[in-house]
Amino acid sequence: MGIRKKYDPEKKSCKVTFKIPKEIAKKHKKAFLVGDFNDWNTESTPMKKRKSDGAFMLTVELEKNNEYQFRYLLDNGIWLIEAEADKQVPTYFQDAENSVLLV
Repeated sequence: MGIRKKYDPEKKSCKVTFKIPKEIAKKHKKAFLVGDFNDWNTESTPMKKRKSDGAFMLTVELEKNNEYQFRYLLDNGIWLIEAEADKQVPTYFQDAENSVLLV
């Protein structure tokens, strides 16, 4: 999977691009980015499936100097963590982890 951060020196924000590669995306119709930045809403932040390679991608603008927890939710209820996140932390459920992004 992948994360790309693009800091804007004139703003207090960072554009973060999230990507679920085609190898995973080809088995699914929908993917959502779910995290504390969208109140863990499972439908408010859909990722777009690219026609060029079939990967899911999404760019969001996040405030700098913060730490954000998130996961990906695929259409059949599968939760994924981001291997390229800055770190992973345990969830309240103790059988799962959240990815953490330091911006």
